Amino acid sequence: MIKSMTGFGIARYTDENIEVTVEVKSLNSKFLDLGIRTGRNYSDKEMEIRNAVSEQLVRGKISVNIDQQLVANSAMSVTYNKELFASYYNELKQLADSVNVESGDVFKLALQSPDVTQSKTEDQDLTGSWEIIKNVFLEALNNCDAFRIDEGSSLNEKLTGYIQAIREGLEQVLVLDPDRVKSIKTRITNNLSQFIEEEKIDKNRLEQELIFYIEKLDISEEKVRLTKHLDYFDEIMNLDESNGKKLGFISQEIGREINTIGSKANDADIQKIVVGMKEELEKIKEQVLNVL
Repeated sequence: MIKSMTGFGIARYTDENIEVTVEVKSLNSKFLDLGIRTGRNYSDKEMEIRNAVSEQLVRGKISVNIDQQLVANSAMSVTYNKELFASYYNELKQLADSVNVESGDVFKLALQSPDVTQSKTEDQDLTGSWEIIKNVFLEALNNCDAFRIDEGSSLNEKLTGYIQAIREGLEQVLVLDPDRVKSIKTRITNNLSQFIEEEKIDKNRLEQELIFYIEKLDISEEKVRLTKHLDYFDEIMNLDESNGKKLGFISQEIGREINTIGSKANDADIQKIVVGMKEELEKIKEQVLNVL
């Protein structure tokens, strides 16, 4: 089973005092790149959040946004700093009088000055809401992980199709390979006969040179290794744990064998098949970047 690194999870909670919304978003990344936004009352909980994300989502460019708001009908109390208000008022009135301006708005300006009006929630300790928020966060985290699993199923289907396409290309190469060897041998012999009379050709030397040349073009080992790499790729995809990094390494090995087959083939038809295999491999590499 493979998981995608792309995911989204959201969870909400509401009671008579607070509304909590938690969103967890995830994109692909080689490492854990975590951004956390919480209210200032919970800045000390960031390490706990980070540990939970690291354990469940492992890696990716992940953002956690925790939004907490007071319910509109929460009991609120308002107090005024009378001494500060009086200070603001007197200063503003003196300024107005100094330039002969009517001071009708001085009261309003003084009342709206910093720290004059203070509000607080009665009988409500916001810092004590962490257990509620934590449960909402864990729910959003689980939802994001479930999203990743669903996306992983889609990725699995795509990667399986790309691997199968490479297998089919390899089977076509296997069909063409025997004729390729015969064609190379015939071409060398015919070209040689154009320049050297047949009775002057050293048959033993020619046979040795042909064997040496054809061995250099032999792709038997590459075909075997490519088959094993394709099988190993399928095996890793079907493990219980997702391992995108290992799939990336295997895809590199697959590419190495395909390239070697292409460079050794010396055959136009096989080269066309190799190009198609490379196209499928590029699709694999692109999708593997998003596998956890």
